[in-house]
Amino acid sequence: MEKESQTIFDKNVIEFVTVAAEFCAFLERAERMKRSTFVDTSLKILPLLYLKASMLPKCETIGDEAPETYVTEEIYEILRINLSGLMGDKDDYLDVFVQDMVYSDQPIKKSISEDLADIYQDIKDFIFVFQLGLNETMNDSLAICQENFGTLWGQKLVNTLRALHDVKYNQLEEEEEKKDFTNQATTTIVVKKKAVIATTMIATVTKTVAIATMMNKNRNDCKKNHR
Repeated sequence: MEKESQTIFDKNVIEFVTVAAEFCAFLERAERMKRSTFVDTSLKILPLLYLKASMLPKCETIGDEAPETYVTEEIYEILRINLSGLMGDKDDYLDVFVQDMVYSDQPIKKSISEDLADIYQDIKDFIFVFQLGLNETMNDSLAICQENFGTLWGQKLVNTLRALHDVKYNQLEEEEEKKDFTNQATTTIVVKKKAVIATTMIATVTKTVAIATMMNKNRNDCKKNHR
């Protein structure tokens, strides 16, 4: 009991719990964010979460029963759908670091929203049990979270991080190129419109001058006839 207490109250565990709780809260309020803000923050908090998980002291389960879980299928789906809506057309990415690649020579399509929801499920279940304050279940939830970090969500985290990096930097360049092209096209249209307007004005002025000249000629002819 003393050893488990030393483990769950270790400095690195407390720091991991702090970051993990903030990560969950961040995802839960993500639907109210702009995509650019969400991507920027994710690129900061995910590496920190990985770092703190990698520094956890070795922990093994001691209880006979698995700890409770918090994330239901409904909670998972709501979060995933919200994240998918936030990421939009930037949600999907191609991945080669997945088990399914053993049976395929093509990259597997994954989604940032699903990966983050998977990570959230493990982290939130851990936080939920840890906050109950019972030493044995706190220890076991930590051990399970640590094991899943090595086999499941740790890899998902780094894969998602790469995809988010691509959204922020590489795809941003593509969007800037499209924006430049759109601006050029808009400028061309504006120039053409101005040219048409100028041509129309010239034609109008020319027509006005011609009418004025004709009217003046008619007046002169009338004067000659009166004489």
